[in-house]
Amino acid sequence: MVCFSLYAAARATTQAYRTLLAPWGLTYPQYLVLAVLWIDGEQSIGSLGQAMQLDSGTLSPLVRRLEQAGLVSRSRRSDDERVVLVQTTEKGAALRAELAPLHRRITELSGIHDDAHRRQLIAELQDITTRLQHSSDTTAAAHPAH
Repeated sequence: MVCFSLYAAARATTQAYRTLLAPWGLTYPQYLVLAVLWIDGEQSIGSLGQAMQLDSGTLSPLVRRLEQAGLVSRSRRSDDERVVLVQTTEKGAALRAELAPLHRRITELSGIHDDAHRRQLIAELQDITTRLQHSSDTTAAAHPAH
């Protein structure tokens, strides 16, 4: 079953990252927050939540712990104080170079060395995610809770 294979691959990936991130005291979701910030720069909590596909109730504690570790800072947007912005600190930005080898290590461990294969796999997983999210949205609209 595809669902079992996806689940098993996700768990194995999380476990591999957990082991590799342990020396830095980071969780895999914290690493993913940092990765989004490293790649895309400063983000609002809302846009970070969209990128991570997490609600603010799950994301806010992650960001708070990263802030307590001195890796990110939060601020309110000057033109709209309801919007919380997140950006890496100098310490958080410097960590990118330290953690860069982890991505290569995961690639080695997974056996996905070919860039074309990697891009194809990413595209297929993104397509599956989009289709299932759309299906869930459509199903929820068609069958409202009683």
